[in-house]
Amino acid sequence: MSGHSKFANIKHKKEKNDAAKGKIFTIIGREIAVAVKEGGPDPANNSKLRDVIAKAKANNMPNDTIDRGIKKAAGDANSVNYEHITYEGYGPNGIAIIVETLTDNKNRTAANVRSAFTKGNGSIGTPGCVSYNFDEKGQIIIDKEECEMDADDLMMMALDAGAEDFSEEEDSFEILTAPDDFSTVREALEKEGIPMAEAEVKMIPRTYVTLDDENAIKSLQKTLDLLDEDDDVQNVFHNWDE
Repeated sequence: MSGHSKFANIKHKKEKNDAAKGKIFTIIGREIAVAVKEGGPDPANNSKLRDVIAKAKANNMPNDTIDRGIKKAAGDANSVNYEHITYEGYGPNGIAIIVETLTDNKNRTAANVRSAFTKGNGSIGTPGCVSYNFDEKGQIIIDKEECEMDADDLMMMALDAGAEDFSEEEDSFEILTAPDDFSTVREALEKEGIPMAEAEVKMIPRTYVTLDDENAIKSLQKTLDLLDEDDDVQNVFHNWDE
């Protein structure tokens, strides 16, 4: 796993402009709505909602915005009609791409995702065509500069809480968990006041592909940018070694 925590990318994403911040708030707002609908508005009894709230705080979403989102979803549960749909496909040179969406209009989302692939000289595939090359894992990234705990102590705490793997990068620590153990491990770290730069269940590539061709890189970037701009798109995972 070493070298692929992509911590620099996380920092870069967070420092993007207000439009990007608006996009992440839209994404988290939908996740709050779905979590409330599925498990109720009380975070104490809804681990999925606790995880989304932690993600919201990591992205500097104001507390009153989080509270408003929970109240709105709780009072308006019947109107929350988002559906999870995952698309899989290929970018240039066979780069594997997984797109997770949360949508209230399947036709719109399918057309937009297909268009993003086409404009970047890629193609949508059938379900399962690339996901076999990824592992679903809970991933927690910790910024070394913000963490006062010794690496060995942090590793033991994470493993004791149920983590599968711990690795140290140049500027960060990465903790991996099974999807079912993610909430437990994240909450154990939160309880000890460990600051998390990112904490989510993700699709992590088993192998990475490098691109040397400038045109291929531009095409892939075009697809990723178009997906990034789409409010229906929650997550994009790929095996391009940037």
